[in-house]
Amino acid sequence: MGSLKRTTILAEPDLLDRLDRHARRTRLTKTAVIAAALEAYLSVHEAAQPLAFIGVGRSAHGRLSLDARRIAGREVGARRRADGAG
Repeated sequence: MGSLKRTTILAEPDLLDRLDRHARRTRLTKTAVIAAALEAYLSVHEAAQPLAFIGVGRSAHGRLSLDARRIAGREVGARRRADGAG
C-alpha cells in the first residue's frame, strides 16, 4: 500500500457503527474499507483526464475529416457526461 498518512474524519455514530460491522464481517481493517470507499467515490467524481491528442490527416477516401469530427465529438461528449457537464 506504500506509505500512509493519518487523517481524522467526523461521521455520524450510525455510519461509524455500520463501518465497524462491515469491517468485522469482511475481516478488513476500517482503514482498508475507508480507502476502498474513497477510491470508488473519487473514480466516479474526479474530472476525466483530457484527451491525449487528436490527430488530423489526409485521406483519398474523402471522409476522414467527417469521421474525425464524429469521433472527436463522441469523445468530448463522453468526457462531458463523465464530468457531469452535459
